[in-house]
Amino acid sequence: MLAFLKEPGFDSVPVGSPRYFQLQRELIQRRPLMKYCYDTWYAKLKKAAGEENLRPGLTLELGSGGSLLREVVPGLITSDVVEGVADRVIDARSLPFESQSLGAIFLTHVFHHIPDAGKFLEEAARVLKPSGVIAMIEVAHTPLARFFFDHFHPEPYDDTARRWDFDQHDSMMDSNQALSWMVFKRDAARFAERFPQFVVEPTEWLPWFTYLMSGGVTMRNLVPGFLVGPSKLCEWILRPLSPLASLHWLIVLRKRS
Repeated sequence: MLAFLKEPGFDSVPVGSPRYFQLQRELIQRRPLMKYCYDTWYAKLKKAAGEENLRPGLTLELGSGGSLLREVVPGLITSDVVEGVADRVIDARSLPFESQSLGAIFLTHVFHHIPDAGKFLEEAARVLKPSGVIAMIEVAHTPLARFFFDHFHPEPYDDTARRWDFDQHDSMMDSNQALSWMVFKRDAARFAERFPQFVVEPTEWLPWFTYLMSGGVTMRNLVPGFLVGPSKLCEWILRPLSPLASLHWLIVLRKRS
């Protein structure tokens, strides 16, 4: 990542520390375009789950970190793999819940950090009730996303990997941002054979122009306040380019009844 694009507020703040996630939450709340993107994401996650699956104490967010999802989904159980940033410390590969007990599992920028996606999906299939949902916001596989995340993001983007797992020593940095495309698109037949419990719903493109202009949660904001409205208008005008330019997509898995 080019040094001048980095958000200076994160200088000397350890990645993955409670302060790091606090700064991320503050950026989301004070940057209008960033908040617009996250508000859009959270609304889509909630809608995908359906009100029938949003029982307090029976919905789980993995990798909560700097998330504000609980403001949209009251009663949400937040979790992370590090101490002091969420309700519980939970490893996605070993979910501490009874079988068929949860209505929904949410992930935002998290699936590609799970070092064994297959093990997580096995656990999710176990703990979700019939008609329960996994809803995730993930890195897309458009030409712009591949270029952006490969060149301007510190985490790996390896769409040539054949396996759904990888070695992980640093939970924040060791990942594969191409993982959702690999599992649910490239290897769709393999997924269907291994996980017949799940139906993969149609993928939905998410706002990309406003996300780029906002700087995300690690880079500088590129848009002054008076250009927020025009930037949202540009997002609407540029929607036909989403299959080429979207940086994120919504992926929903619904457990069969």
